[in-house]
Amino acid sequence: MSFILTKWWCISIVMLSLLTNAVPVKAQLLQSARLEIPLLRDDGEYEIVPAHESGVFLYRRFTADNLDQLEIFKLDTAFQQQWHGYLSIDKRSLIMGKRVENGKLYLLLKQQNLSRNNMTLFAIEEHTGNYVQYPIKNIIPFSPTEFQVTQEAAIIGGYFNRVPVVLHYSFTTEKSRLLPGLLNESGELTQVKTYDDGSFDVLISGKNFQRQQTIWIKNYDPTGELLRNYGLEPDENRNFLFARSLKTDNDMQVVAGVYGGRNPDYSKGLFIASIDPAGMQQVRYYNYGDLENFFKYMKAKREKRVKERIQRRKIKGKKIRFTYRFLVHELVPYNNQYVLLGEAFYPQYTTFDRSSSGLFSPYAYASNGYFRDGRIFDGYNYTHAVVMGFDQKGNLLWDNSFEINDVKTFTLEQFVKLEVQQDKIALLYLYENELRSKIIQDNKVLEGKSFEPLKTNSETEIVKKESKDPGKLEYWYGDYFYAYGTQEIINPRLGKRKVFFINKVSYR
Repeated sequence: MSFILTKWWCISIVMLSLLTNAVPVKAQLLQSARLEIPLLRDDGEYEIVPAHESGVFLYRRFTADNLDQLEIFKLDTAFQQQWHGYLSIDKRSLIMGKRVENGKLYLLLKQQNLSRNNMTLFAIEEHTGNYVQYPIKNIIPFSPTEFQVTQEAAIIGGYFNRVPVVLHYSFTTEKSRLLPGLLNESGELTQVKTYDDGSFDVLISGKNFQRQQTIWIKNYDPTGELLRNYGLEPDENRNFLFARSLKTDNDMQVVAGVYGGRNPDYSKGLFIASIDPAGMQQVRYYNYGDLENFFKYMKAKREKRVKERIQRRKIKGKKIRFTYRFLVHELVPYNNQYVLLGEAFYPQYTTFDRSSSGLFSPYAYASNGYFRDGRIFDGYNYTHAVVMGFDQKGNLLWDNSFEINDVKTFTLEQFVKLEVQQDKIALLYLYENELRSKIIQDNKVLEGKSFEPLKTNSETEIVKKESKDPGKLEYWYGDYFYAYGTQEIINPRLGKRKVFFINKVSYR
């Protein structure tokens, strides 16, 4: 066992308790604490790893004395520093995964050289800074895209020549092995889901024996032994493209996702499947046109035209056809229901004149991606989030939506977060230093979209909105979230400064 050198934080941190005795704002969002770290031009980026009720870890990477080091801070839930230290790492390595479980911060590192298969896992005690270093041997070269930790093992997923692979590393034996039931054919690793008893599921989108795209569900025990391996059975001419899963108390498996036709990029609707312990499946499909509030993100006149067209097609007995790029992010239990949250998006391209640029190859690299025939990929634009409630049998009870404005990203990720309470659900996301929220109750809207600026240390300060970093909102613990990013702040007395910030946010 080793120890991270602990010393006092040498940079200034400004703490603020906000709105302690204030009346909640209309959207009922409270910002109860804020951390600010002044940034210089050459300062490295900070990363955050939530540590549930014990606080957060904060780290950044830098080079000192010809060594690469991680500077790590452990903060409590009020952002008070508990300890601070440095961890030396191989300068040729990249951090591929980070999680807090079992009272430890786990950092997964792999060398940039793809021919180097082995990985390193650090397990750092959250209260002391003591750490253990685990060398993980791996015979197959792959870059991790999934990283989960149980009490018994680290589970690392990725791809080898477009074939999903998952590595199981045991903390007891300190040995790694590839999980059985994989390495069959190409597919997409859609989820690694862990449970409190140490068991876990691996979900893969791939072909079945009829050459339909479906979801394969592989159940493993805590030691990585394969318990069950089965695929969902889609109806004819339907393909299951992507899904999320959970297990119920009575050992039912519930899987929800999107289905479509031959084009894997576009879905036609959502499905929910329930599988009992004997393996019996029941699948229900919901076309986007069948949802009451799916098109609420549109302007009123356009939404009306779309719904009128749907109604005319239903009267004539014709099929309702809508296609969307849609990702399912969460499937959670709620009031004897299951709540599904997903987001719709579309890729955006800009035109480019190759002849005037002097580039004559049909393929060339641009700063934001590849382009061909004068088109450059310019990120994903999000249109709206959709929330749906299902009963225990998979019957749709209600649906609602939340318009997403202005959000564009070059990597697909979850923006809208949800806070479920007994009688309502809050939908939240952060963009350009504003918390945007909507409060719903099933298919009703209790409170429309509202905007709450992120609080700073003084009411007289102004945050510059035109920032390259729009900030992010993440789950923390209980009903708390944390918003973070970098800001340029203008103070009438002190002038302009750049800071890294974290705001503690809750919905009441």
